[in-house]
Amino acid sequence: MKVAVTFGRDSRREPYLAALRQAGLEPVQISPEDGVKSLDGVGGLLLSGGTDVDPRQYGQTRRAETQKPDPRRDAMEQQFLKQALRADLPVLAICRGMQLFNVTMGGTLEQHLDPAAGHRVVPKVPEDASKPAHAIEVKPGTQLAEIVGEGPVQVNSRHHQALDKLGNGLTVSARAADGVVEAFEKPDQKFAVAVQWHPEDCVKSDSKQRKLFEAFAEAVRG
Repeated sequence: MKVAVTFGRDSRREPYLAALRQAGLEPVQISPEDGVKSLDGVGGLLLSGGTDVDPRQYGQTRRAETQKPDPRRDAMEQQFLKQALRADLPVLAICRGMQLFNVTMGGTLEQHLDPAAGHRVVPKVPEDASKPAHAIEVKPGTQLAEIVGEGPVQVNSRHHQALDKLGNGLTVSARAADGVVEAFEKPDQKFAVAVQWHPEDCVKSDSKQRKLFEAFAEAVRG
């Protein structure tokens, strides 16, 4: 079964492609340069990580810490996300993908987390991208809890931005100890799960992260 996976100019692609293939899915890579306008022929959508969402998308002026925006990627991914949600196609959103999902649903972002307030800011990919960074608390009764289990789960989050106002129709399914939202879902969809960490880097070493891709694949095939 084919699934669309979106990328930007300088995206790390291979971990996403490998994780999808391991789950039995055939990734169809899409970037703004491809000019693709429709999700026809695919059974799901994965929004990958990457550079910061343009703050103008949520009514803010860009701060010095915020990366140079990629408006073409923002527009492409918002278009595909809206198509997928209308068609009730399964959606898995990762890191930047989660933030773009939130903004598309009317939410906002904190442009830069303050380490002085106890936040852990990781601006670069570490040498071992699969290494856990901290624990999150998965909320009972959520779709995420059904997949990875409720309670504490170790994740490899690396980000300097986070959700501020939650978007319309979304439900928080996990938080870090500092209160940062680490996952949400859209409960009126068949499968619409967004996570702040990078499960694609952990499928070989962490069965819980592998289950996230397996659940996505099951929803696509179903």
